[in-house]
Amino acid sequence: MTIFQPYPDLGVTFSEAGARVRVVSRHANSMELCLIDERGEVTAQLPMHCESEVWEARTDALRPGDRYALRASGPDGPRNAFDSERLLLDPYARHIDNIGTARRPIWCGVATDPAAGLPEWRAPKPCTPREDLVIYEAHVKGLTKLAPFVPEEIRGSYAALGHEAVIAHLVELGVNAVEFLPVHAIATEKFLRLQDMTNYWGYSSVGFFAPHLGYASPAALAAGPDAVVAELRGAVDALHAAGISVLLDVVYNHSAEQQPAKGSTSSFRGLDNALYYRFDGQDEYLDVTGCGNALNTAEDAVRQLVLDSLAYWTEHFGIDGVRFDLAATLGRDGNTVFDPHHPLLEDMQRDPRLAGLHLIAEPWDIGSGGWQTGHFATGWSEWNDHFRDRARQFWIRDLAHARQNGDPGNGPAELATALAGSSDVFKDERGPIASINFVTAHDGFTLRDLVSYNVKHNLLNAELGRDGTTNNRSFNFGVEGPSNDDVIERDRRLAMRNLLGTLCLSAGVPMVCAGDEFGRSQRGNNNPYNQDSPLTWIDWERDEHQLAQQAHLARLLDIRAKYRTLRPRSFNHGTELEEGSTRIEWFDALGDTMQAELWGSPTGRCVQYLASSLVPDASGDGSLVREDLLIVLHGLEEEALLRPPAVDGIFGYELLWDSSLEHPHDLAENGRMHCVLPESTHRIEGPSIRVYLAHHQDRD
Repeated sequence: MTIFQPYPDLGVTFSEAGARVRVVSRHANSMELCLIDERGEVTAQLPMHCESEVWEARTDALRPGDRYALRASGPDGPRNAFDSERLLLDPYARHIDNIGTARRPIWCGVATDPAAGLPEWRAPKPCTPREDLVIYEAHVKGLTKLAPFVPEEIRGSYAALGHEAVIAHLVELGVNAVEFLPVHAIATEKFLRLQDMTNYWGYSSVGFFAPHLGYASPAALAAGPDAVVAELRGAVDALHAAGISVLLDVVYNHSAEQQPAKGSTSSFRGLDNALYYRFDGQDEYLDVTGCGNALNTAEDAVRQLVLDSLAYWTEHFGIDGVRFDLAATLGRDGNTVFDPHHPLLEDMQRDPRLAGLHLIAEPWDIGSGGWQTGHFATGWSEWNDHFRDRARQFWIRDLAHARQNGDPGNGPAELATALAGSSDVFKDERGPIASINFVTAHDGFTLRDLVSYNVKHNLLNAELGRDGTTNNRSFNFGVEGPSNDDVIERDRRLAMRNLLGTLCLSAGVPMVCAGDEFGRSQRGNNNPYNQDSPLTWIDWERDEHQLAQQAHLARLLDIRAKYRTLRPRSFNHGTELEEGSTRIEWFDALGDTMQAELWGSPTGRCVQYLASSLVPDASGDGSLVREDLLIVLHGLEEEALLRPPAVDGIFGYELLWDSSLEHPHDLAENGRMHCVLPESTHRIEGPSIRVYLAHHQDRD
């Protein structure tokens, strides 16, 4: 396979002859390379020459560690924004510095030699198959800023990510992949700078090759660019050594420049506005991202920029996967129509530099035809918002409806489809591993707030409460916010356990939002993108109930890891058992085959299903054996009678997990781990989930 690279060797490269700087601009008519001293002043201006849209300058005056910028001149016009006096950032800069002020930044590149002075890798990549991934979404700073078990001087930094105590927490929890919010160099928007706020989440990239300096430790910052890179590489290496893959959330759909009226020109706009951004028929920016300026991935220069950036982070930092923010924008063609076979999306799978990279789409943007969940090509996974909404509806909103109206209004049909891998969303050739299942993410309520607030509380964000979704499918269980009522708190904890159980037991790839394992709160703020404070930093001081919730999640993930039946690669719509797929048989509460009329009825909300698959025998002789798990969902707030189904070959069911228990250890302490017999009658508390392992007569 060939690499798509019509403009080779962009950015700064070094050789015995000195430095060479290459930048793409189709419409500029002149360009200069500017050398900048430690005071931020231009000390030299070197003319660049153009050949085939690539502007180039060679000099021995630019050395590793030196600052540099560009100036571009060109024609006037409604789509042009040239200014011969403006300093511009090289889009391929691998280290970025601000020579302006905090309120009026001026970005420049710092020349680095990617091949020089980096530590050797100690650990290989985990290469975890997609069906085995358990993703933990976290913010680099927020994860460890308040962590008492991390040395104070590195809290909130790249270095802290590789600390043994952080890794121990992830391993004990059962996580094998961490997805970090953006670490590309971040520029806070003008709107926020004027209020002395920052873009905490980081979905505002000023450069796609440089790590954000705000996450480097003071020692690494003082030591210079190579030390920052080495610190991040070291953290990735430590995570890999523990078997944990590293995924990055990346933002290639727009840049920090925003619209001219709201943002500031720092790079693409000044180099070639008409080339890098999308325009409508009135020569205005075509905004499909909500940020004002969509990068034009229909252009080869932008397509190569994305691929080269991905390759740099893959080869240089060892990342294992990428989650693309507003990925529908990346797949829009020259007519702005989404194409799942867009050359850029297909190149990401063809480029040999990206071999083995997990590709995850946030499958929407705000443009016409922007909601594309289920429509990406084979090989991609997608954030499944249908799963999120169905889980929240069944375990939260339906129960709120029942309290207010006497019945929940809905049966189990939609949740059942989500549990089985969302085959109504993803085509058979993609299978359940196309679905990234989540109940919460960085964007929206935390798990704790989902069961503690009926409405968002976002006034701290300085947008008069207009930001953040109003469609949360949340329920406060009787009191808005914190409560001293034991019954309300008990109901909230149970609801969180049911949501975590649904997440971990469903076919697909589960994603847990950092801190949800012990129920952290953001006080009802469902869009704290600009809150860099203890509100968004994870508080590691946990009470007994929070530790119990953490133990529940660890138990669920242990069950998921042990039983392949919960991790199918493909759908099974038939009756035969297969390796790599899971057959599901549905039963009502009394163990009879589920009847059609119950799927849409509240009376069908106590439902059980037998998940069955062929898995390798524990003996290791290569033979396959049958594995069955019985999962019971009771979606009503009242006790019910439960009768496990009678299935040929199964003589009993061993209870592995019960969400109605405050602590998973209570299962053993209460003597409830014994086998129950098929067709024996039991009481089940609601709302709750139970997981049983089936025992077979021929081998147990």
